[in-house]
Amino acid sequence: MKQPLKLIIAAAMISSFAACVPGADSRSTANKADSTQTTVQLDSTKFQKEIDGKKTNLYVLKNKNNMEAAFTNYGGRLVSLLVPDSSGKLVDVVVGFDSVEGFEKSTEPYFGATIGRYGNRIAKGKFSIDGKQYTLATNNGVNTLHGGKKGFQYVVWDAAQPNPQTVVFTYLSKDMEEGYPGNLNVKVTYTLTDDNELKMDYEATTDKKTVCNLTNHAFFNLNGEGSGTILNHSLQIYADQYTPVDTTLIPLGKHADVKGTPFDFTTATTIGERIDQANDQLKAGGGYDHNYVLNGTKGLGMTHAATVKGDKSGIVMEIYTQEPGLQFYSGNFMQSKNVFKAGAKDDFRTALALETQHFPDSPNQPSFPSTILNPGQTYKTSSVYKFSGK
Repeated sequence: MKQPLKLIIAAAMISSFAACVPGADSRSTANKADSTQTTVQLDSTKFQKEIDGKKTNLYVLKNKNNMEAAFTNYGGRLVSLLVPDSSGKLVDVVVGFDSVEGFEKSTEPYFGATIGRYGNRIAKGKFSIDGKQYTLATNNGVNTLHGGKKGFQYVVWDAAQPNPQTVVFTYLSKDMEEGYPGNLNVKVTYTLTDDNELKMDYEATTDKKTVCNLTNHAFFNLNGEGSGTILNHSLQIYADQYTPVDTTLIPLGKHADVKGTPFDFTTATTIGERIDQANDQLKAGGGYDHNYVLNGTKGLGMTHAATVKGDKSGIVMEIYTQEPGLQFYSGNFMQSKNVFKAGAKDDFRTALALETQHFPDSPNQPSFPSTILNPGQTYKTSSVYKFSGK
């Protein structure tokens, strides 16, 4: 039997690990770590488990610039993402756990996960299609969040790694799973390009009229795990409007201008600069947890959604998408209850999420872009997270 792959990871500045398919007979060569850093081992055998009769594993992608991404098919998750900082050292910019069991036991179910069938919230777990009402499980107060109680973050996807830079996850969500109509065949392709881009391509087909809104819920800290909060990250969102929410974070059905409000990130601004201002919308979300209406700024042949920069690492993340919206979440519900792969806790606002998406509660909001998917149609959308060290 071949020896398991072991990945050596430093707490903040991460040494490089080998790009291999699961189970390959290969071991990484780590750069010499700073003596003040704690190193831990991420062992692929900890990602090998059987859940619901299906096997989980770890899949590692690597490009020519030594950037690396690790995924597990449990939840279609991004486990880690190693990016060169401004001095060329590798930093793991995605927080997560060192085993499948860590993700299973986490009080936050969405770390790195592929989200579906419906990313974000649906009001009171109900929506109608052609006059027929569908009822979903409510798992976020009175609302449904990210697909329901057993959304795509809890399922084991079928996985294939056709080349060292690509992993493909597929899943059949059966008719009425979590209350959604139609047998939905989903395919998500994650590609690590030689331009230091993590490309996310989503496809889905159905045999019955349904709703579909897929995304990835990676939690980022561009300074690395254990480096403190994300409040000094600078953020620019290419949106002149956002969708205000009620106290349960369901959109009120209108767009509001960001100008003159704490939600204005049209120019690069540190996340913490206005997060504690007295504002009803910030109070509703406990900080930023809102959908931005992208203004169509172009880049890479797509819409430029956002640019983020880590204040300590100098790492810049640019997000491009074919989606109309971007959910900005500033880690307001992180409660120090979970221990990440290098030993740091998920302390308050120590990571952020920027989820490309259609708008929350679109099935109940006729003025929002539609999320209806019909038989014979193919849901198809792409997003790109591009990294550089400046």
